[in-house]
Amino acid sequence: MTKTDTYFMQIAIDLSIHSVENKGGPFGAVIVKNGTVISKASNSVTLDNDPTAHAEINAIRSACSTLKTFDLSECIMYTSCEPCPMCLGAIYWARIDKLFYANDRNDAKNIGFDDSFIYEELEKQLSKRSIPTIRIMQNEAIKAFEDWKQKTNKIRY
Repeated sequence: MTKTDTYFMQIAIDLSIHSVENKGGPFGAVIVKNGTVISKASNSVTLDNDPTAHAEINAIRSACSTLKTFDLSECIMYTSCEPCPMCLGAIYWARIDKLFYANDRNDAKNIGFDDSFIYEELEKQLSKRSIPTIRIMQNEAIKAFEDWKQKTNKIRY
């Protein structure tokens, strides 16, 4: 950890505090590339009526828009809290190189943001999950995958 890392983390923390003051959730995230802030965002789930509008997701969307790419390689994320499973998945999909966080999942749990049930659900067999998950029409759906496999000019991601 460097002074630069603490500088960018403080921005994420300030975003989380500002978000609380403005009726958002207590989370902030910053994405940096080559020492420059590419995007910064806070949680806007209740403001946007969007359960995916976590600070990390909002920051990823903004960074991708700014850089005009879906690949955030060479970027670093600073987030005020350890990412939830959804955000962590997005961070991996975006190919972010490094992640710094401040609060952890237990700190979040202590204020009512408990993701442990999602971690537990991911470990269960599909038939044992709390949301019924039923596979249907695979024979019809596989056509898109077959078409993708044969496509010669696809953009891999």
